[in-house]
Amino acid sequence: MSMFRFKQFTVDQSGCAMKINTDGVLLAAMVTGDFPARILDVGTGTGVISLMLAQRFSSAIIDAIEIDTLAADTAGRNFERSPFAKQLTSHAVSLGDFESEGPYDLIVSNPPFFLHSLQNGDWRKRLARHTDMNFFDQLLTRSQRWLSPGGTLQIILPAALADVLGQKAEEYGLWVQAVTTIRSFVSHPPIRRVLTLGRSAESNSYEAQEFIIYERRGVYGPAYRELLKAFFLAF
Repeated sequence: MSMFRFKQFTVDQSGCAMKINTDGVLLAAMVTGDFPARILDVGTGTGVISLMLAQRFSSAIIDAIEIDTLAADTAGRNFERSPFAKQLTSHAVSLGDFESEGPYDLIVSNPPFFLHSLQNGDWRKRLARHTDMNFFDQLLTRSQRWLSPGGTLQIILPAALADVLGQKAEEYGLWVQAVTTIRSFVSHPPIRRVLTLGRSAESNSYEAQEFIIYERRGVYGPAYRELLKAFFLAF
């Protein structure tokens, strides 16, 4: 299905190697911030995260960057057809080549994370899904440079990789401010973590939360339904 309909906008997924997925919508719905004025979405894909953030933060200006030109074009069209067109700009550019015009209060990313496992034969899917630590080096370097005072980088990753990145971030002058651990079921091991990173290193403690997707097999739990009810037609 190339078209995905939300309550306030529709996302055309054609031309995008990576389609809308649970990680992206969870990140966009979980992001915290005190009315960020400027937001950067790194690896926007279809543009769904930027669109959800535009709905949540109606005064924010959002730059969405995407290295895949076809996907960036699709995201741009999705932005133009949405009620939030004036807030959103799609940039067909890599993170390394992007030039910020000013600081960001919020940087978000649902990045490729299949490290060292380039098994996918479709080069566009390979580009979208696979990376190595060089991407995270760039993301942390530029986040440290581009974040406004009090700004945060918020990123969703597999649990083990999130733990590594949380430690690595300190090398770049960023520290973990909050962690949300995501599980499919309450008794299952973590599958993802949402990390919030910022410049503050006032203490070694941080806010930790748990989030459960399913109440039982095939049935979304109350936390998931509540989180996404402003976006999904089914809730």
